Amino acid sequence: MGSGHDTFKVALSEENIHLKTLKDLCFDGIPFEGGIRALCWKILLNYLPLDQTLWETFLKKQRQVYSQFLKEMIIQPGIAKANMGFSREDVTLEDHPLNPNPDSRWNTYFKDNEILLQIDKDVRRLYPDMAFFQCPTDYPCQLILDPQNDYETLRRRVEQTTLKAQIVNRNRSGVTNVSSPGKSLNLYPSNEYAVLPCGTEAHWEVVERILFIYAKLNPGIAYVQGMNEIVGPIYYTFATDPNSQWKEHAEADTFFCFTNLMSENRDNFIKSLDDSQCGITCKMLSVYSMLKHKDLELYHKLEEQNIKPQYFTFRWLTLLLSQEFLLPDVIRIWDTLFSDQDRFHFLILVCCAMLILIRDSLLVGDFTVNMRLLQDYPISDIHTILTKAKELQDNS
Repeated sequence: MGSGHDTFKVALSEENIHLKTLKDLCFDGIPFEGGIRALCWKILLNYLPLDQTLWETFLKKQRQVYSQFLKEMIIQPGIAKANMGFSREDVTLEDHPLNPNPDSRWNTYFKDNEILLQIDKDVRRLYPDMAFFQCPTDYPCQLILDPQNDYETLRRRVEQTTLKAQIVNRNRSGVTNVSSPGKSLNLYPSNEYAVLPCGTEAHWEVVERILFIYAKLNPGIAYVQGMNEIVGPIYYTFATDPNSQWKEHAEADTFFCFTNLMSENRDNFIKSLDDSQCGITCKMLSVYSMLKHKDLELYHKLEEQNIKPQYFTFRWLTLLLSQEFLLPDVIRIWDTLFSDQDRFHFLILVCCAMLILIRDSLLVGDFTVNMRLLQDYPISDIHTILTKAKELQDNS
């Protein structure tokens, strides 16, 4: 089992935190109590400096930077859009929303809407087995909800764009695809989270905003499906922090920690890097080469059935196992992944351990049975998995 609360308290009370000591502690799991996990993640994800005397100034600055991003990427374009009566005479052709010129700022606006809709679709289904993401946050973003700012919010943009798309569909097919006139306001399938009343925001909306800002700041990657699964556990950990002075800033802190994690993990999301040294292909192959080294019989069986690593390890590796286990378990696995000295090497060991732990079933199963086992992993006790991975590490 992981170390006690007090050991962490001691490690975190140093004016200059000793990273190696902290990582060794965190590797075996971090306590949630007292906000220890949320704090450790902020250090492990290279957000907080090791010198605690710098924290106050640093955090104040980062949170201001994030507010600035919200103003520039959401509020200002939203104000411009709100002020843009389509019939106004003084709108120059250059900046008219219908101007096809690719450089017009409206072109960017509409392109962004495509990204926004994709994010929206994904965050409305985040961890549906938990109530958390549908609940209102205690700290809605005042900047965003300020009634003084008469602007087109992300929420409104999504509604407008969805409606437009439905009108286009209707015109195309001649019949509407909205079930009945009375229901036409219900833009979303019933399995997706609903929007809360004005003045409140659900946690999924906060996550949507974080991903939208990330996409705007990183146009090279923008948004790729699956990033919602990476940001979800970080936000959840920060937004359930028992210390309200941290919890209040969960959005900004999550944004920076997610950005740092993505800078280490983004190669997995960028298709063009696939065949490079650092790309995902290389990582997927290393799961098999490690398996070959640890369990030759099982390796041969998978090879013989032509079960390629990309059939299942792509999701395991890219999403850091967030899809294979329940959220509390994912968070516990991440304690270990984030504190691993060679951060994602341990992930390869975990994947390998997951295979070896179900070797008996895999050795007797045919292709279909085995693919099902790998797509829907049967063991839910992550303690067993992490122990096995550690054992593989010690015997390497």
